[in-house]
Amino acid sequence: QVQLVESGGGLVQPGGSLRLSCAASGSTLDRYAVCWFRQAPGNEREGVSCISTSDGSTFYADSVKGRFTISRSRDNAKMTVYLQMHNLKPEDTAVYYCAANNNVQSATSMIRDVVSGTKTGNRYLAVWGQGTLVTVSS
Repeated sequence: QVQLVESGGGLVQPGGSLRLSCAASGSTLDRYAVCWFRQAPGNEREGVSCISTSDGSTFYADSVKGRFTISRSRDNAKMTVYLQMHNLKPEDTAVYYCAANNNVQSATSMIRDVVSGTKTGNRYLAVWGQGTLVTVSS
């Protein structure tokens, strides 16, 4: 069974950088879509970025384009997906979650919603991590 564990969150000043990690176990995550979502207190969950683990295609929400970079790496059959965040702003403060999906239809919906900025409580039949908190504050 796939399990995801996020790490790398913390407190950073505006303009600073952080790198989040999403480590997978129970699967090599071949042919998955892995996305990062975030949810700030009192706000709806929103998509941030996605990557195809098979061909490395990447997708971004407009709010983070040019500041965030998603990538993947494999070490001894263990897949990790990263979210490198630069020029962080107070409005980036949120709990960040990664979600992995290998169902073509729901993965397509997940990516589409991330890119379009559609906020929904849909869990897309994906496996979700427990989240890591990012706080951007001076």
